[in-house]
Order: sequence, then structure tokens, then C-alpha cells
Amino acid sequence: MARLAVLASGNGSNFQALAEALRADGGHEAALLVCDRPGAFALERAARLGIPARLVRYAGRPREDAEAEIAAALEDADVDLVALAGFMRLLGPSLVERWEGRMVNVHPALLPAYPGTRSIERAWEAGDAELGVTVHFVDRGMDTGRIIGQARVPRGETLEATEEAVHRAEHALYPRIVLDLLDGIPGAEAPRRT
Repeated sequence: MARLAVLASGNGSNFQALAEALRADGGHEAALLVCDRPGAFALERAARLGIPARLVRYAGRPREDAEAEIAAALEDADVDLVALAGFMRLLGPSLVERWEGRMVNVHPALLPAYPGTRSIERAWEAGDAELGVTVHFVDRGMDTGRIIGQARVPRGETLEATEEAVHRAEHALYPRIVLDLLDGIPGAEAPRRT
């Protein structure tokens, strides 16, 4: 059984999708949520799901200190893979390098188009007929890591409808890829899926 940690900053819907997929699959464990914002709904979701959560504050301290705290929390929880799910910070090189090949992110665009924030809105405003979702490994850049998988989403009638469709695609694609990655971790027995 492999163990997953999730880093989130806000609502936590992707965190919940991952946690529920791991529970339904039964082969791996969502072991930890790390959140950087007090009061983020992701913390409430973790409490409801019975998943340990750690609040790591960045405000008023060097980024390196906050990320050392994150690294210690990941080590203490003995996790095998880290999934960013709406974690709205660009991670520093020491944390990224420590987890190279074992840290992934989901992004609401068809990368390399629209990295960074407001991706759905920017694609909508540009008139794109097709939007989407990308899961990629985390590297030192902003949404520049090697792409693992993508899902395409047709433009909806409204921005709101399109955003909902993109989020549904995230909640389908991300858990599937994370489960596959967890299955491939040496020593983690892959569950028998039907």
C-alpha cells in the first residue's frame, strides 16, 4: 500500500476527489493534507474524511522555513507521492528536487497553453473552442513539468458551464493518474481492479 499526501490552498474539491478514489479503490491511502491557508475549506474536508491535516503558514516567515516544515510533515507521514491540488504557491527548488518524480499537479488548461492562474477564464476570453485539464510532474517552473495526461473539454455555452465541465474532468482524470502512479511505486502492491 502506497501513501499519498495532498497540498491544497482553498476549496479542496480535487483533494476530496483523490481521497474518495483511494478509499473506493482500497489499495492505497490518503495519509495527509497540507494546507497553507487558515480557514480553507480543504481543512474541513480533511476533518470530514478523517484524514490528518497540517496547516503550514507562510505569512511572516521565509519560504524556506515553511517548506522545511512541509518536508518534515511529508517525511513524518511516510508518504510515497505528493499531489498538488489547488496549492497556490510556486514551490522552491529544495522541496521540488527532494520529491522529483514523486510530485504531481493538476492544472485546468491544456498545457503548455495558459500556465498560472485564471487559466479557464483566459482560454474562454481567447475564444478557444476546446479547453481542458493537464496532470504533470512538478518541476521548478510554473506548470512546466513533464505532462502525464490530459483531458479535453469542449467550450460550453457560458464561462460558468465551462468551468464546471473542466472541474468534472479534473475530478475524473487526476484520481485515475494518481492511482496508476501509486500502483507503480516499488513495494506498493497494486490492487486488483475489476
